[in-house]
Amino acid sequence: MPNTALERFSSQAAPEVLNSLRKIAESEGRPIQEILDEALREYIERKEKEQPRRQAMDAFAQSLSEFDQLYRELAK
Repeated sequence: MPNTALERFSSQAAPEVLNSLRKIAESEGRPIQEILDEALREYIERKEKEQPRRQAMDAFAQSLSEFDQLYRELAK
């Protein structure tokens, strides 16, 4: 983990999630905070990559509502 300032926050998680995080941290010899930071960063990265996909699906839905009859005719 880069040497950056950390900010405290409080949250809750299901016991099985915390147990899994603890096991991973222990098996890798890393602090649980480091594992949690990595998990959060990967989650954020995955969500940010989904953004264009969401926009494409919105455009597709709008196109379907606008040109539904045309698409049905073309499918014949």
